[in-house]
Amino acid sequence: MPKGADGIVGQAPDLSVFAHDYAEAREKFLAAATRAGARVRHWPHPLAGPRGEALATDSAWLGADDATRALVVISGTHGVEGFAGSGPQVDLLRGLPAGGLPRDTALLLLHAVNPHGFAWWRRVTEDNVDLNRNWVDYALPLPANPGYVELREHYNPRALDPQTLARHEAAIEAYRARHGVHAERVARSSGQYVDPRGIFYGGTAPTWSRRTSEAILADHLGQARTVAIVDLHTGLGPYGYGEPICNHAPGSERVRRARRWWGPSVTEPLLGTSSSQEKWGLSEFGYERALAHADIAFVALEYGTWGPPHGEDALRDDAWLWQHGAGPDWADAGAMPIRRALKDYFHPPREDWQEMVLWRARQVFRQALAGLAAEGGAAVPR
Repeated sequence: MPKGADGIVGQAPDLSVFAHDYAEAREKFLAAATRAGARVRHWPHPLAGPRGEALATDSAWLGADDATRALVVISGTHGVEGFAGSGPQVDLLRGLPAGGLPRDTALLLLHAVNPHGFAWWRRVTEDNVDLNRNWVDYALPLPANPGYVELREHYNPRALDPQTLARHEAAIEAYRARHGVHAERVARSSGQYVDPRGIFYGGTAPTWSRRTSEAILADHLGQARTVAIVDLHTGLGPYGYGEPICNHAPGSERVRRARRWWGPSVTEPLLGTSSSQEKWGLSEFGYERALAHADIAFVALEYGTWGPPHGEDALRDDAWLWQHGAGPDWADAGAMPIRRALKDYFHPPREDWQEMVLWRARQVFRQALAGLAAEGGAAVPR
């Protein structure tokens, strides 16, 4: 940028909020939370990271203990997506207004809710569970996904040579031709509960990450009456655009509340207006149960990256690496291209993309605080 140009078009945000690995992201988050005066609590994970580093979900609370309104910001639901999610959390902590939060309003940040996936550059938890398919009620029959059952061997190949991949892609394309593109997307990624080593596995019980999230909510939000939740994700939609995806029941007061707070950019997979499709076991559904005493609005702020074909290949190769390759061996040089491809898909190493992430996050957080204040009559500091 030419000298002095920032004064004309606006100063670029500080991209140092982003990190290169989990340990750096955690260090930056904890430092920012401490400087902001947050009450921090650590929730240690039982396993270690690839370099032996300690793993944890960290929560940070700012505001009065008895605040009845709260903004909740979540990073790392999908592990490796925490690289993009942690940055806006640090940016928010560093940039809190001088006047503090609105009256009777608190901020709760959940950093790296899936720390194992974050540290190991995986989307899933330590038990290969997609945390965003794990919030089903396990007292009820688990969702059935017959399309996945039909295509499971093609989604999870035993080899990555061109001939094998071409055969599997042909089978998937034939399924699309018979049933339609949407049906194949449901089969692939809406969730499955029969194949523990396969992609988009929802598990047979609550994971450590789900149980920890539930404990954090119970610890902080028992008194809350109005709650805005923003869960930071990447991978779907146009490059750099942050889409607020709402999976509350169509026509419900929760959806109307989301639209009051975030406007017409809110999309609904259940109505076919989103880059995502309907899914089982989403965190949103678990938060609805955990915060049944409160008026909530939950959106997944989904940032687009490189497009579905790239993401499908990256997830397929990662699943192969951990099923048939050197997944747990971080020192294996041959595995690094697969790890790097997945990380770069979900967190493109480009400054333009990172700046777009921060700009949209700031807007969505500001809208959430304004919405909470309007619901309760508090004034938002400028």
